[in-house]
Amino acid sequence: MDVMPQQDPESRRPPEPSPQDPHDPYAMPAEGATAVPPPPPTLRTTLRRAAFGAVAAGVLLAGALVAVPDGDRDAPKEPGPVERAEAAATAGSPASLSDLTALIGDRQKWVESHPDDAPSWATLGSAYVEWGRRSADAAYYGRAEEALKRSLDARPGERGNGEAWVGMAALANARHDFLAAKRWGETVRKQDPKAWSVYPVLIDAYTGLGDRKAATAATEKFGELRKGVPALARTADLYRGQGWREDALATAREAADRAKEPAEKAEALHRLGELAWERGEPEEAVAQFDAALRTDSGHHASLAGKARALVALERTDEALAAYQSAVTGLPRPEYVLELGELYESLELDGDARSQYEKLGGLLEQAKAAGVDESVIRARYESDHGDPAVAVELLRGQWKKQHRSAAVADALGWALHRAGKSEEGLEYAQQAVDTGVRNASYAYHLGVVEQQLAQYGPARRHLEEALRTNPAFSPLDAPKAREALETLGEPSPGGPGDTQPPPPPPPAPVPEPKRESEPEQRPERKQEPKRESPRPEAPAPAPSKTAPAPSKAAPSSPAAVEADASKSP
Repeated sequence: MDVMPQQDPESRRPPEPSPQDPHDPYAMPAEGATAVPPPPPTLRTTLRRAAFGAVAAGVLLAGALVAVPDGDRDAPKEPGPVERAEAAATAGSPASLSDLTALIGDRQKWVESHPDDAPSWATLGSAYVEWGRRSADAAYYGRAEEALKRSLDARPGERGNGEAWVGMAALANARHDFLAAKRWGETVRKQDPKAWSVYPVLIDAYTGLGDRKAATAATEKFGELRKGVPALARTADLYRGQGWREDALATAREAADRAKEPAEKAEALHRLGELAWERGEPEEAVAQFDAALRTDSGHHASLAGKARALVALERTDEALAAYQSAVTGLPRPEYVLELGELYESLELDGDARSQYEKLGGLLEQAKAAGVDESVIRARYESDHGDPAVAVELLRGQWKKQHRSAAVADALGWALHRAGKSEEGLEYAQQAVDTGVRNASYAYHLGVVEQQLAQYGPARRHLEEALRTNPAFSPLDAPKAREALETLGEPSPGGPGDTQPPPPPPPAPVPEPKRESEPEQRPERKQEPKRESPRPEAPAPAPSKTAPAPSKAAPSSPAAVEADASKSP
């Protein structure tokens, strides 16, 4: 882009030559005159010129030393916002919103006068996607799609415009169309397997589809091609999704320690806050979110995370203020739903309804912009609306192969709320089996198992939910404690539904037979009264000629008890 200041035509002309002295023997001939070489200078003249040149050079050097301080001679030029945004994109790191704004403005002006510049259109489209994601303004996704298509029209992806394809994959992920993102990303990878920029969008696509194996492979490949903070951040997210808390924490800390730019540092600190919150450590979570906000005051996701942790600390007024600021600066539907549920837990029903109405408006705007927010809407319908609608929405997600842990958990819970707990059990179990340490997933599974009279597993999963994060939800955490109280304590021998049936009572021991007396059959109705318990008589040893006692009809109480202990 031509960023030179505009000059008027007169200023671009060379200066007029000054008039020359006609008696100067060293003056050049006038234009058009015969080029006659001047006579050679005398020795005196040569020495005079050398002395004058030495003095002039000394004066110029002294002036330069005085005018330019030592520390500034080698100082590089400070990069501007556009350069910083481009450097962040080149490194695979987030740019600050102000730098991103500058980059968008710069590219908009450039493509107006250079409509066939495919790379600039691709950069502009990708910047629109990032802006829409970071600001929760889905309207930018339409602009992103238009810019990326202009880039592909100017230069198709097959002719080396892979960055536009990567932008289309990022746009599909932002709209939660993970199958389309996978197709775009895998097309780029086939064309250029070493194009590192495609792997983050592939990781997001595979994660949305619930393909943990492919997500793991893409994360490892990204780490091979692109060392540094972005690779560490992706690896920490991978460990977190698999439930490897210690590994996730260690990797996230390394990313935070190595992050330099404010936007990158804030994102790393936010990740540490999320990990602390999931571990049930709200004080540590608040500290990390505060650190992120001090680094980047516009990091509204950390403001929402802080509000969540403040609720757990029973600092409700502060939590409400933080939530309200978060949804104003970053109106993501999940934050609005959380705020509505907080109001509901405080029995502020009017405020809760206002937030739920706002949620409905945001979901309609997202739908108009091509964003699929079915999971958030289903979560609302399951607990506050029509569970049958939630089931229909989530079945559609499952058919689209959106089979992440979040979708499996939401579908299992919706089925339970719709009165189909047996079918919901499979999906709720699948969400927990991914290994992710999510207290809500364990709570949902425990409630479904309780409904199906599987009391032992229900108690175990409800305890797991409260052990993972005792304040995981202002609405559901108290319900989890109530469900545990209803189940009561397990019996000393273990949960009742996991114990074998009690053994039958021992049969009375018959007296040894005598040859002179006929066989006496015990009376069925009356039993001999015993004043005090006495030790049972041992069973008679079998004779060498008599057959061994049958296992189906044991001949002694000891055998009965032995068989009973072997029974399943």
